[in-house]
Amino acid sequence: MVTHMGLVGLGKMGNNMRERLRRAGIEVVGYDPRPDVSDVVSLADLVEALPSPRRVVWVMVPAGDPTRGVIRELGTLLGEGDLVVEGGNSHYPEDQARAAELATSGIGYVDVGVSGGVWGLDNGYGLMCGGTDDDVAHVMPIFDALRPEGPREEGFVHAGGVGAGHYAKMVHNGIEYGLMQAYAEGYELLAAKDVVTDVHGTMKAWMRGTVVRSWLLDLMVKALEEDPSLAAIDDWVDDSGEGRWTVDEAIDNAVPLPVISAALFARFSSRQTESPAMKAVAALRQQFGGHAVKPSS
Repeated sequence: MVTHMGLVGLGKMGNNMRERLRRAGIEVVGYDPRPDVSDVVSLADLVEALPSPRRVVWVMVPAGDPTRGVIRELGTLLGEGDLVVEGGNSHYPEDQARAAELATSGIGYVDVGVSGGVWGLDNGYGLMCGGTDDDVAHVMPIFDALRPEGPREEGFVHAGGVGAGHYAKMVHNGIEYGLMQAYAEGYELLAAKDVVTDVHGTMKAWMRGTVVRSWLLDLMVKALEEDPSLAAIDDWVDDSGEGRWTVDEAIDNAVPLPVISAALFARFSSRQTESPAMKAVAALRQQFGGHAVKPSS
């Protein structure tokens, strides 16, 4: 039973996860490049501080090169029977490749999709993991400490083998894209016409008893309470990769995802100060129908 673990990455989520784990009685040694939040000065010191056998190190750093670098170094520091848990948003094929590489040194690997954001400290984190039955069972005390209170199956799933956790999180985030876009479009339509004079109150009234109630709606209402016209926020919307991967998987598997795809493309359009495509549409309307166009400002 795991009572002592390492945690790499003490950002907004990682720092809260460390605190939630400690509240549950699990001893956590945290490492972060920022010395003011780190418990140790290096990854090597973190590994050295963990009791053997079967040391567990959870990696909670941004996907891509940061994760690759940390796991590569851990591969040289850990050994037979130890276990790496990757809790970022890596692309699932990378999980499978990493697991195979670490396995040559006898190091286990579990990938975990983590949902909950900055609210997870108090509310718990939704967890979707992939790995062998033995590895997942070994770190179950960690998952139980992090997940929300209530039935385990309502906040945690062992989704399958290595890669399944991040695949499930990828689809989760694709769905999130669609839900966010629907709420955003509804907000814009409510605000576009003067029939509804209390847009914030209307959306707040949806929070209980309606079929569109959700935590995302609650957060939308909270945002409108803080800034009723959202005037302080630019309309640029980034994407962290999971939406693109979800659409790629849909194409590869011939699964229609019109809502999620449209939500992803809407994010792309938010980054254009002006749209070359829409200029082309305006030009075409003028050419074939003599429709008026507006001069460029």
